[in-house]
Amino acid sequence: MSVNRSDIENIARLARLSLKEDEVAGYVETLGNILAMVGQLDRADTAGVDPMAHPLAGQTQRLRPDEVTETDRHALYQENAPRVEGGYYIVPRVIE
Repeated sequence: MSVNRSDIENIARLARLSLKEDEVAGYVETLGNILAMVGQLDRADTAGVDPMAHPLAGQTQRLRPDEVTETDRHALYQENAPRVEGGYYIVPRVIE
């Protein structure tokens, strides 16, 4: 996937970033290199490779039991909300 100047300008606009004119070319090259590397990884043959939970051989991931440790405080939190209806927070509309 290639990246061009308009892609970088669009990403910057969506992220609310202001880029200087001389920075855009650098980002085109850098992001293009990153996406090219991801493309190389995507083309790597992983058939027959077992997934692993830890990158070091013989190591295991310490896991905790999957148990509920907190009580449901939904009602308590909604007491502080300015508007609640049917268990949902009512917020001002921002999109017309």
